[in-house]
Amino acid sequence: MKAVLVTQPHHIVIEERPKPEISEPNEALIKVKVGGICGSDVHIYHGTSSVATYPRVIGHEIVGEIIDIGKQVINWSSGDRVIVDPVISCGTCYQCRIGRKNVCRNLKVRSVHVDGGYQEYIVVPQESIYRIPDNVTWEDAILIEPFTVAEQVCSRAEISADDLVFIMGAGPVGLSVLKMAKLRGATCFISDVVEKRLEFAKTQGADEVLNVKNLDVKNEIFRLTEGLGATVVIDSVCNVKSFEQALTYVCSAGRVITLGFSGEPSAIAQFTITAREIDVRGSRLHNNKFPVVIDYFREGKIDVSNWITHRFHFTAIQEALKVIENQEIEKGKVILYF
Repeated sequence: MKAVLVTQPHHIVIEERPKPEISEPNEALIKVKVGGICGSDVHIYHGTSSVATYPRVIGHEIVGEIIDIGKQVINWSSGDRVIVDPVISCGTCYQCRIGRKNVCRNLKVRSVHVDGGYQEYIVVPQESIYRIPDNVTWEDAILIEPFTVAEQVCSRAEISADDLVFIMGAGPVGLSVLKMAKLRGATCFISDVVEKRLEFAKTQGADEVLNVKNLDVKNEIFRLTEGLGATVVIDSVCNVKSFEQALTYVCSAGRVITLGFSGEPSAIAQFTITAREIDVRGSRLHNNKFPVVIDYFREGKIDVSNWITHRFHFTAIQEALKVIENQEIEKGKVILYF
């Protein structure tokens, strides 16, 4: 079989590998159908991931069809359509014992610490698969995993209908957070530098959109909130300055949620946080969010029509990456077919 391998930063190959086999009784062999390209895959390719190891088969947004199962696998059979959870936790450390398996002390993430799903076949334990509803297409199903990340963000932020949420960045992550926050009844503002993204955000439920090229964002946020400030700020821009800026947009007793993995320090005075009792919380991956998100997709509460703009065969991965890297190309979600 073929697999997409990043051997080192900026070097990616299509490698021929033996087809994997079931070795444990709780495992399932899956034929990969579709993979989504996430920003973390691009970071691994660029060498800017602070956690990835090389060489690595990338890809953690994957859906496929079961073609074989181990002797102890129950409630699954050949032909079942599944999505794979990228989170692998030990189940015994302190973090797992308190129900925070996404930050397990021994955490492994598919495509980051162990090989991911950009390969024609993959073997995973039954604990790592979830059933795709019959009314959800392969393409729509590829967006379930990103929405688990968004649901985790909203959970960490404790978003409710009373909140005024400012989402920094209208890329796929920001847009998915927007839709999940709107499902909770929140009022949502979202910013970006690309007008087309903001126009699309309007169609996805944004109450106000802010082009940071054209206005003073801080003044606008305080105007929209009648001088209060956002009760929740989500930083999906994820750079040194965006984290610093997020703390200027949030109100006293508000929450700032960070998603970035930059190793560079931000210049933030303790007074900025302490004097106003701001909660600064990280949000990583997801923690048991697949069931609720899958239900949203099944019930039609999440509409991802027109989110996917580019489709490639997985062997054209370099062409797909060029599309993502080219800021002149209008794009939404980029996916790979296997």
